[in-house]
Amino acid sequence: MEITIFNLKKTYSEREILNIEDLKIERGKITGLIGPNGSGKTTLLNILSGLDKDFSGIIRYDGKLLDGGIYKKMTLVSQKPYLFRRKVYENIEYPLKVRGINKDERKREVKKIMKRFGIEELRDKKGHLLSGGESQKVSLARALVFKPDLLFLDEPTSNIDPESIKIMEREILRFNKETKGTVLIVTHNIEQSKRLCHNIIYLKSGKVGY
Repeated sequence: MEITIFNLKKTYSEREILNIEDLKIERGKITGLIGPNGSGKTTLLNILSGLDKDFSGIIRYDGKLLDGGIYKKMTLVSQKPYLFRRKVYENIEYPLKVRGINKDERKREVKKIMKRFGIEELRDKKGHLLSGGESQKVSLARALVFKPDLLFLDEPTSNIDPESIKIMEREILRFNKETKGTVLIVTHNIEQSKRLCHNIIYLKSGKVGY
């Protein structure tokens, strides 16, 4: 899914948070969003994912304005993921269930992605009782299991161990390669952006820099 942005402006208490005249997120690519704290990265992610509707300007997704159909094809993994107070298996299964995927296929897809992330032993643990690193892996697995057209990631590997980072980066790359899904990832890690991203957008004071 391609995203095009025109004259996007966001203010808060008369302070300008974002001012982006023209920006394109390429279809099928992994795009990194980097910049200092307070530059507007998470705000932009929240607007693009439909969580924040208080802005001016036009955002199009494959040429269309955001609607229910587009919502179903996208997902956001936040820096501090929220998991249901249910088993890990049910957390990961949920996006498939709400999209009407039959039980056998759900079972097959959840089992496959849990194996890829190395989290089979977490299957019956409650989501809200997981460690930070476990939560982030489960949250990413839940986002990838339904193969979204558009994946937003807000610092998905912050504060977790190197081995878990390696697994998550591998699965982000695999997802993009296998499904051609568009990925926009906020990261402070320059090396990570070099490993993962086809394109880099630099934000400073709410504006796109080069």
